[in-house]
Amino acid sequence: MILDKVNNAADLRKLSPEELPALAGEVRQEILDVVAKTGGHLASSLGVVDLTIALHYAFDTPNDRIVWDVGHQAYAHKILTGRRAQFPTLRQHGGISGFPKREESECDHFDVGHASTSISAALGMVAARDIKGENYRVLAVIGDGSISAGLAFEGMNQAGHLKKNLVVILNDNEMSISPNVGALSSYLSRLLTGHFYTKLRRETKHFLQGIPKVGESMFNLAKKAEDTIKGLMVPGMLFEDLGFQYIGPIDGHNIDHLLQTFQNIKDFSWPVLVHVITKKGKGCEFAECRPSQYHGTPPFDPKTGRIAAKKQSLMSYTEVFGQTMIKLAEENDKVVAISAAMPEGTGLDKFAELYPGRFFDVGIAESHGVTFACGLAAEGLHPVAAIYSTFTQRAYDQVVHDLCLQNLPVTLALDRAGLVGEDGPTHHGVFDIAYLRHVPNMVVMAPKDENELQHMIKTAVEYHGPAAVRYPRGTGCGVPMDQELKTLEIGRAELVKDGTDAVILAIGNMVCPSLEAAERLAEDGISVAVVNARFVKPLDEELILSVARRTGRVVTAEEHALQAGFGSAVLECLDTKGVTGIKTHRIGLPDAYIEHGALKVLRQKYGLDADGIYASVKEFVEKSRLKAMAPVASFKAKDA
Repeated sequence: MILDKVNNAADLRKLSPEELPALAGEVRQEILDVVAKTGGHLASSLGVVDLTIALHYAFDTPNDRIVWDVGHQAYAHKILTGRRAQFPTLRQHGGISGFPKREESECDHFDVGHASTSISAALGMVAARDIKGENYRVLAVIGDGSISAGLAFEGMNQAGHLKKNLVVILNDNEMSISPNVGALSSYLSRLLTGHFYTKLRRETKHFLQGIPKVGESMFNLAKKAEDTIKGLMVPGMLFEDLGFQYIGPIDGHNIDHLLQTFQNIKDFSWPVLVHVITKKGKGCEFAECRPSQYHGTPPFDPKTGRIAAKKQSLMSYTEVFGQTMIKLAEENDKVVAISAAMPEGTGLDKFAELYPGRFFDVGIAESHGVTFACGLAAEGLHPVAAIYSTFTQRAYDQVVHDLCLQNLPVTLALDRAGLVGEDGPTHHGVFDIAYLRHVPNMVVMAPKDENELQHMIKTAVEYHGPAAVRYPRGTGCGVPMDQELKTLEIGRAELVKDGTDAVILAIGNMVCPSLEAAERLAEDGISVAVVNARFVKPLDEELILSVARRTGRVVTAEEHALQAGFGSAVLECLDTKGVTGIKTHRIGLPDAYIEHGALKVLRQKYGLDADGIYASVKEFVEKSRLKAMAPVASFKAKDA
């Protein structure tokens, strides 16, 4: 195998250009074989194999920096930069990440996981390079979806202004271009990057501008003619107006054309955007036919693409949300739905089919999505913005100033709240309670199971102000589903099990494992009450204070960072109300970014499953009992 010769990028550059297409086939097979076992981002990674090879072959990596956007397309990059032996551990706990990670390799220059960061980061590296007087190239590889976001254009706007030699590779895997147009565009682009054309262009400019009186007008006329021709033949006028020289479209699977183009732009000293056309899932028939299905996929049969049937028939929280939205839309014509490029991932795809005029996909633009929702709400509608918890972080300013300051009726449906598993720290939704609960006017709630989720969505939609409903990835608890949607009382918790020795105040998906832990503790002679808090804000202070005073011991449980989380809110409540003498213990996630790994593994490691809660509460109760007894024993000894 040619791939056996490649242990790093330097080895890759020792190959002949004629060997590269065969190498691409071997890399694709490696990706297919591994992702079939581990799951992961298949279609996007298969689509950029040729481009990845060409980049590492044409440029002096890792001295030259390649900055990947999002990073779910960087599997070929990992294989070619010294991680082939570790590639079978992809996304497994203790294995390599599914995204670029600086600690993994000197070829990973920027940690990513969220979209649209590459141009800004790459421009920062370019500026740092020039300040330090160093000499290397910086390339940002960004997809057609990511470049639509505001952050990408902010970066491009400054890059065009600074006129530094940054290279942006626009990986366009959605546009279909016919062979004739593709061949013509590819030829034109290689021609326009050639040294002869570049030199002629510059000399013509200087010559025309040097002609007295009429020179500048002649140059402007020539420039306008050139722009008109380019505008007719290539879709690059927008990027040219932003200060980039536009090159493309280039066939992203023709390595010869890619190499020639990259070789031609090496000496450019100004911003360049190379528009590359690729096909998601390239080389794998089922991934090419269904790229969305194999964007992020669980393990599958590498020959057929068949994904193993789920062992259980439980509905996921996402599915329950989607069905609830359809019910609410039937009842209320003011309900509209918003997605940030994830209609399927958020369960809104069927809503979009049934109510196309009331569904809006804003693309990878969460900040815009929230303010857009505020505009809808200001005109009397009730928008529900379904955005993953981790991606809602990108719209924090809009939540504070546009949504909550105006107290508008908008529902934030925070899917994937809590740990998400193999995608790791960039995707875990473990900060939303902290960044939402302190904002005035915001209501924050979390359901204990899938049945309660549907009622909470209805409650949020009927609420007159901003409300957020956070719910986890994966299936529910398997409880019966009510056929009629109910409205919950805002700020009212639920005592689901009584007890005398302690109380577990649990929020969201921590209620079910807390109940299981309480049953096991009862067998050990420890009577523990369990409260389904339901609301982080407002808290049910009456119930919390009552059960805290009665048991004397309070444990909080949340799948969220402990700092500023639900447990902190409970401690604040006890302090504000002047309650003293209560022993407290918080169960949650530490002050650290949580690594990637299977949900079961992570919950077990951080004590967020029934076993962990059982052990933690038992230790807490037993230690507090000993401390309570210690002063009494000491007093008796002295008295005797």
